[in-house]
Amino acid sequence: MILPAAVLLITFLLIPIGLTLGLAFTDARLISPRPAQFIGVDNFTRLFSDDTFWKSLRNTVLFAIVIVPVQSACALGLALLVNVKMRGVNFFRTIYFLPVVTSMVVVSMLWLFLYQKNGLINQVLAKGGITGPDWLGDPHTALIAIILMSAWQAMGFHMVIWLSGLQTISGDLYEAASLDGASQWQQFRYVTWPGLRQTRTFILITITIAAFSLFTQVNIMTQGGPLDSTSTVVLMAVRTGFQQQQTGYASAISLVFFVLVLIVTIIQRYYTREKA
Repeated sequence: MILPAAVLLITFLLIPIGLTLGLAFTDARLISPRPAQFIGVDNFTRLFSDDTFWKSLRNTVLFAIVIVPVQSACALGLALLVNVKMRGVNFFRTIYFLPVVTSMVVVSMLWLFLYQKNGLINQVLAKGGITGPDWLGDPHTALIAIILMSAWQAMGFHMVIWLSGLQTISGDLYEAASLDGASQWQQFRYVTWPGLRQTRTFILITITIAAFSLFTQVNIMTQGGPLDSTSTVVLMAVRTGFQQQQTGYASAISLVFFVLVLIVTIIQRYYTREKA
């Protein structure tokens, strides 16, 4: 019974990890008549002295720091709004979830037009007397623009997860709290929030991992520019491996990225663990 799962696990997880670990210490190129040579830690020495890597790491961490609380909080707000029994609530749930089922490529192309200097967003701002910036062409606003778009696109997915968590909380608890005179805020603080412990741990980890793997929208909307202001670690690894064909160096980037995500996940698990 476990053989198919074991084959898939070995083929698509263990072998790629093993190859990455091995290639990271070589000068392998994607297409080269010369066989790969072992070069020790040269790739890592080069990586840690590469300004583009540190910019990419800073952008990735900044994106994660902003997107995790913003996206989870907005998704929880939507879940609370649609967690009611009233006519038409399924319509709003569908509308909020709609961006999730739309391809990130399509969403990125759509927002690419919205963010143009003469796009819809700047035209709306102009109605209020505000001159909108060149969202994706300005290093100061490009990453912010991608954060806003990313938060909007994935919000519906996490709304559904929050909603499933809300519906596991017994209505008797709310009824008892109401009889005790608890306000809406007190019910949320002492009934809803503790009841969402497992849900918020899951959401925290999934959003963090997704944030660190930021790639598609950046690749389509800015290609890491302007001036590397939106470059990410994953984008740098892909660009190095496939465009520049430096497979060994790209493997070193991927290995460092893997270690970073592993450390963050372990820290998150430590602080969100069940305490005796």
